[in-house]
Amino acid sequence: MADQTWITQRDHGCGIIELVLDHAPVNALEAARLMGFRDVMNDLSANEDVRAIVLSSPLKVFSAGLNLKQAQHFDLDDQRAIVDGLNQGFMALFASPKPVICAVNGHAIAGGLFYVLASDHRIAVPRAQFGLAEVRVGVGFPAGPLGIARAMLDANLTRRMMLRGQPIDAHAALAAGLVDDIVEPDMLMQAALDAAREFAQLPPAAYAAVKSQLRADIIAKIAAAVEAETAADLPWYTDETADAMARMIG
Repeated sequence: MADQTWITQRDHGCGIIELVLDHAPVNALEAARLMGFRDVMNDLSANEDVRAIVLSSPLKVFSAGLNLKQAQHFDLDDQRAIVDGLNQGFMALFASPKPVICAVNGHAIAGGLFYVLASDHRIAVPRAQFGLAEVRVGVGFPAGPLGIARAMLDANLTRRMMLRGQPIDAHAALAAGLVDDIVEPDMLMQAALDAAREFAQLPPAAYAAVKSQLRADIIAKIAAAVEAETAADLPWYTDETADAMARMIG
């Protein structure tokens, strides 16, 4: 099942489409919604009239990752479904031939960070924080998000974020190249749309070709890892996971 009801599409003209992610209160990741996001991204990626895509959210948190109150009770089928959603949703974003601009209005944590990492240009507000908290909630990384993180973060930033599980602020993210610009909240959407218009002026076939040159080998490697992960059919959770999630909730 795929749920697109939480995504609003806004047409800004000149081939620029904004996807407003609005699953209150914190854009928590759920399998059906990730599959809906996959379908929306695949449709836009195949549409020749689309020249750039903007990801935004009206919520105070851009995405906080899994809803831990629900996730701590996931059975094996739930675990398989969310891993599949994480793999397919974020790979559809990462592999899109279109320029994708991410307007990060708040925290992007754990799985929620992959909306940012899989985008091509990232603009944040000063209060935004960025983290990969999976180790703190007792899970590893599905093959898709893991491959994206390895491709988009340098080795030392990956080490710091993944092994400690603590967030970094917007200015540290800018210094590390995780985001490309910081603007005040009232300027965020204007900055994102300005960037989208700039990207939309680039020859689309050339942009898609260069993006493929940068990512095709990585995408193929990730696809093979996802296939092996799926074939292994192992639980995502360990005996530690439910207790670790409960401690994070407090």
